[in-house]
Amino acid sequence: MNILDAFHLARLQFAFTVSFHIMFPAISIGMASFLAVLEGLWLFTRNRVYRLMFAFWARIFAVGFGMGVVSGVVMAYEFGTNWSGFSTVAGNITGPLLTYEVLTAFFLEAGFLGVMLFGWQRVSPRAHFLATLMVALGTLISTFWILASNSFMQTPQGYAIENGRIVPVDWFKVIFNPSFPYRLAHMTIAAFIVAGFIVAACGACHLLHGRRDAPVTRSFSMALWILLFLTPVQIMVGDAHGLNTRQYQPAKIAAIEGLWETEHGGTALNLVGLPDMKAEVTRYAIQIPHLGSLILTHSWRGEIRGLKEFAPQDRPFSPIVFWSFRLMAGLGMLILLTVLLGLLLRIRGRLYEARWYQRLVLYMGPSGIVALLAGWITTEVWTAAVDRVRRIAYRRLARPRRRATGWRLAASLRDCLFSGFRHGHLLHAENDETRTRETSPGG
Repeated sequence: MNILDAFHLARLQFAFTVSFHIMFPAISIGMASFLAVLEGLWLFTRNRVYRLMFAFWARIFAVGFGMGVVSGVVMAYEFGTNWSGFSTVAGNITGPLLTYEVLTAFFLEAGFLGVMLFGWQRVSPRAHFLATLMVALGTLISTFWILASNSFMQTPQGYAIENGRIVPVDWFKVIFNPSFPYRLAHMTIAAFIVAGFIVAACGACHLLHGRRDAPVTRSFSMALWILLFLTPVQIMVGDAHGLNTRQYQPAKIAAIEGLWETEHGGTALNLVGLPDMKAEVTRYAIQIPHLGSLILTHSWRGEIRGLKEFAPQDRPFSPIVFWSFRLMAGLGMLILLTVLLGLLLRIRGRLYEARWYQRLVLYMGPSGIVALLAGWITTEVWTAAVDRVRRIAYRRLARPRRRATGWRLAASLRDCLFSGFRHGHLLHAENDETRTRETSPGG
């Protein structure tokens, strides 16, 4: 495999773009809701501390929002330049979903953002609070549509195939596909955790420099309360998401766990190891018997299908998702430990005096973003030969009444995305003749 050919460079470029982009919407989503809470508290109490906190964090939100817009535009263009085949095949569904996001969310955010940032002296306090609420609501609506589109690519339903293209037949099923509720909740809470640790780390930095004024201590305290509540909830949502993934994407679960054989009577959990795709084994694995069954089936003898039950081309690349998942889960446990230590120090009245804990929170500041990226890598990584459109075709598109025809169509969808880049045509991947041939049912 030559990673410097046009196809793999296109993949690397898009991977970098989407990874860079997702950090800023996550900050914006969490920070917008935090700002709404701060302004609501200021209106209710008229305590000037909340107004000062709002003024500071609004600047951080504005930077994150602006960077998210700019990087998102680049990502949108890459759908056309790098992945025009994907857009041709799946655009009848992904296009409207992204359009709904712009019409219902981005316009709402952009329309009220100016009032929120510059309207303190121009509108009444209640009108300003309404603008802040609309911006926060816009970020959540945006999350809804983006996750609906991405979840459809993981667990598609409500579609039909006409002339080699995917078309919607039931928008309710398209949007509320099987993985959507879990992924929406998981991503939204992750965004709140990202913002919470940024606020907490900033407060910890000021505390370490000797500041004890109310905006600093209250920012630090509020962030830790938010994280204390959300982290256990996120773990429970992640557990439910794992059960859903096992039901609808069993090959991905097997790859995440580095599990090759179907173990009857109870599945062990590989704590660490080195999955080997060629040898079909996880080397140097440290296992805990039955723990895999307990986590993924909530039973002592639950059975989890191994990767050998799936064709090689349908297997996710286990070495990446195995470790990206463990990075995400490990950071989640470390975050939980951090906030529990904070609760203990708060009870003992030493939250603002324990410098070792403030250093810990400062170093943990980026942990939310790193965990978020690791989670998205776990979700998105498939194999070098099986791309996003191939995942749409995964099993689901292979279930028409004539099975052979379904698999030919799946291959056609895959080739639709790949062929132009195999020949190096990054910007002009398809002419009219190629597009007609690639999107035909016969492939």
